[in-house]
Amino acid sequence: MNIWEFFIWIFWVYVAIACIWIFITIIIDIFRDPSLNGWGKALWVLFLVFLPFLAAFIYLIARGRGMTERKVAEAREAQAAQNSYIREVAGGSSSPTAEIESAKKLLDSGAITQAEFDSLKAKALA
Repeated sequence: MNIWEFFIWIFWVYVAIACIWIFITIIIDIFRDPSLNGWGKALWVLFLVFLPFLAAFIYLIARGRGMTERKVAEAREAQAAQNSYIREVAGGSSSPTAEIESAKKLLDSGAITQAEFDSLKAKALA
């Protein structure tokens, strides 16, 4: 086996892995798509099983934009959940306005002094 045969073999392995990746991505998208009913999902899967390359091309052409939109929405939701979790864990879940408002309530009730209120206000605004 010479070096060119090795490179050709590597190329075909890459093509096979890419095809498998595309098929798995399409199947995952089919089952995550809320606009498709059960029959539609079943028909797309059968189409992918019996005519995989034709079905993949048709799916990517016909529903590729929807795939992108669902993926972007999923990424946004994940980012928002992560940001919310980080704020919750870091203790910064309330806004400066809410912190000043709660400190004002404490001041009005007499639980803290004016100096403590000023300190909390400066900390919230910092």
